[in-house]
Order: sequence, then structure tokens, then C-alpha cells
Amino acid sequence: MLPRILGWAVVLGTAALAAVLVWPQGFGLQNQWVAAHVVALRGVAAACGIVAAVGFGLLAIPRATRRFGLAMAVVLALFAAGNVAVLAVRGTGGSDVANDAASVTVLSWNTLGEVPEASTIAGLALDEGADVVVLPETTVPLGEEVAIAMREGGSPMWVHTVAFDEVAKARSTTILISPELGDYRVVSDLVPGPPGNTNTLPTIVADPVDGDGPRIVAVHAVAPIRWELRNWRSDLDWLAEQCAGENVIMAGDFNATVDHFAGRGADGGDLGRCRDAAVQAGAGALGTWPTDLPELFGSPIDHVLATPGWRVDAFRVLGEHDGAGSDHRPVVATLSPVVR
Repeated sequence: MLPRILGWAVVLGTAALAAVLVWPQGFGLQNQWVAAHVVALRGVAAACGIVAAVGFGLLAIPRATRRFGLAMAVVLALFAAGNVAVLAVRGTGGSDVANDAASVTVLSWNTLGEVPEASTIAGLALDEGADVVVLPETTVPLGEEVAIAMREGGSPMWVHTVAFDEVAKARSTTILISPELGDYRVVSDLVPGPPGNTNTLPTIVADPVDGDGPRIVAVHAVAPIRWELRNWRSDLDWLAEQCAGENVIMAGDFNATVDHFAGRGADGGDLGRCRDAAVQAGAGALGTWPTDLPELFGSPIDHVLATPGWRVDAFRVLGEHDGAGSDHRPVVATLSPVVR
């Protein structure tokens, strides 16, 4: 009798844990240790669930362990199916369209401390017709090299960099903005932490000088490693506040998926009033990090988001650049203003 009771206790405990890990935001645990990491890698979680379900299915062959093996196999199969269902809803495709005169193309690529060469970054930006280029972990010299290369390619750009210090290149973030969007000034602080910036890695908030145009936010939130969890949560809260206005475009390395954004949306947005372009375009399941995992197994932590005044015309994860040296894949989105 006791082994049977213990067996069902394990099954029920596993079922409860699986429910939490499939949808932690339903329990308010999406930003907590372990749950935050499992939900970030839904493809891996689904694969592990399938393997474990098969293993317990084999355990069900002997008569003595049949009920326990079958029950565990069902629980783990449902765990895998739940993750697959979420990935399917968010989409594994993406879209591409030709730019029109009013559209804005945003490219974001965490350069892993400037591993890709300036010519590679500039070539990609020129190929995509980027109006905004967001480069976390990129210092002033490389940003200027990229801008010069783009100018020579027929697309001049203004360069803005925020660096907390020169200890590591990860402590710098660079943004390039086309003059066609107008003049911009950086309004985020040069020191870490709210109310003027993210806590550990710098984010750039740039506002149009004449007030005509979107606020552009070049994001780099810290990763949710154990000793940075408080700063990570604070970073996401602060980023949501930057998207409280009417006309905002955000892009960069959020070190968070849309699951982690849960509870920080407003007026139908995913983060503040901003909505995720990948989900809108049906590509929200494609992982951008790390590049040594296939896109379906990676974590979609690099984003482009915008307020409802912008329509998502296209979004793509650019997996063809996995050999460029960064552990992040570039993402590119084309947005058009909604005509009201």
C-alpha cells in the first residue's frame, strides 16, 4: 500500500510542477528562479518531456510498475504538448515585405563584445535597409566604423553610445539612427539604475529633438543569473515604464521572453504599451540565443516592440549569420505607422 501511495504522490507532484513550468505566469512565478529559465527554453523543455515520457513508457512494460509508468508518461507527454502548443501559437514563420516610404526598419544584434566585424554588421544593415540599428555590447569605435561603412554604402547614420564604464564591452550599447528620421538626443542617464537606466548593462532612450517621431529605446537588460535576478526584474519594470507613451519603438537584448513580460503590459501591450513584433508576425517561437542551438530550441530574448500606432509589416530572425561569431542571432522588423 505504501509504495502505491508514494507513487501517486510522485505523479501528482510531477503534474503540479509540470503545470507551473508550462505556464508559470498563471501562478505568478514567471520571474522566479528555475521557472524563469525553464520557460525561456520551451523547445528544449518539450524535447526533454518527450524523452522522459518515452522512458516512463518503457517503465510501464513490467506489470509491477505499469500504472506508475503510464501515469508519469501521460503527465510528461502533456507537459511536452503544452510547450509545443505555446510555441505553435506564437509561430515559427515570420514575414517579409518591401519597405515603403513611411515604414521604419529596425535591426538589432547583440555583438557579444564586438565579435562580428564592422563590415559584417554594416553589410547586414545595408542589405536590410535598416533605419535603426541597435547594437548591445558595442562601443563607440565600432559603432562609428559601422556608421562610416553604412555612409559609404549610401545610408548615413547618426551614432549614439551609452557606456557605464570601460571595464567590459558589454557595459556599452550603441544605436545608429538614420537622419531621415530626424535629429535625436539621448535622454537616458549615463549611470546605472532607475530612474534613468537599466541596472547593470546600459540602455539608450533617444527622443526626437523636435518631438516629431517615435521614442527609440535600445535595450540591454541583464541576464537572469541568480545574483542578478533582482536587477533583471527591475530592468524589465523600468523598460515597461519607457513604453508608457503613445509613440515608442524598442529593440535589443531583453534577456527575457514574452513569458517574462507577463504582468508588465498595459492597454493590450506585452511590455508597457508595446507589443512584440515577433509574436505579431507569427515568429515568436524562434530562438535568438544561443546560436549553437537550432532556432526552435533557442530562447527568443532579442525583440523589437512598438506601441499600437505602429503596424508590424515584417519580422525575421536571421539565422544565416550564426557563423559571424556572436552568440545572438540578429532580428529585423519593418514597422509602418497606422493611419487613423
